[in-house]
Amino acid sequence: MNGIYCGLPPLPKEIWTSWNLDGWLLASLVVLAVLLRRDRAGLAAVFVLSVAFISPLCALSSALFSARAVHHVLLVAVAAPLLSLVLRRRTGMSLAPPFVVSTVTLWLWHLPGAYDLALSNIPVYWIMQLTLLGSATWFWHTVLAGQASPVERFAYIVASFAQMGMLGAILTLMPQPVYAAHSTAPFLWGLTPLEDQQLAGLVMWVPAGLPYAVAAVFLARRSWANLKDGVA
Repeated sequence: MNGIYCGLPPLPKEIWTSWNLDGWLLASLVVLAVLLRRDRAGLAAVFVLSVAFISPLCALSSALFSARAVHHVLLVAVAAPLLSLVLRRRTGMSLAPPFVVSTVTLWLWHLPGAYDLALSNIPVYWIMQLTLLGSATWFWHTVLAGQASPVERFAYIVASFAQMGMLGAILTLMPQPVYAAHSTAPFLWGLTPLEDQQLAGLVMWVPAGLPYAVAAVFLARRSWANLKDGVA
């Protein structure tokens, strides 16, 4: 099935009316909200997913790679850790496998060929979204509910942001745009494709660090509380 999931790139004057009302998506999010209705972190995750897939951000990400960068940050650094908190069972799994899988998944989907295919083919688009969200949720679950030492878990949070920041730096410093999917639409928004790509890289390089910092503070506070309560 070919096509752009969130529709054709909107004009600036159309953006606030460009909501995604896909019935299957709406039904899925409603079901998820019902299942997680007693969990504040779960409901917060549903809200973030709604912003990513229902709000005009979805349509804007068809036009601008920088909006797509915001979209991906919401998935892997906001929705994923919130969903991981729903999985309350502690895990003894090593942090390395989910870190490697989530990192490779993020980088693979930002290869120009894979990225452009996802934006032109709806099934591939959803494979992209689900693998990004799933691998990131797995990573955050092992970090936030794992049995590794707080220092090791903190180190993996830093490493996870570092690899995203490295990808952002590469995109920012590239001398030419690399994504055919965003070769023309940025002009409608007063940006060249290269400026749009640089802005996307900066989003992944700098502001994306905020949710990772919040996660690190959350982990530190919980580890301190466990120490005070005598929990290993």
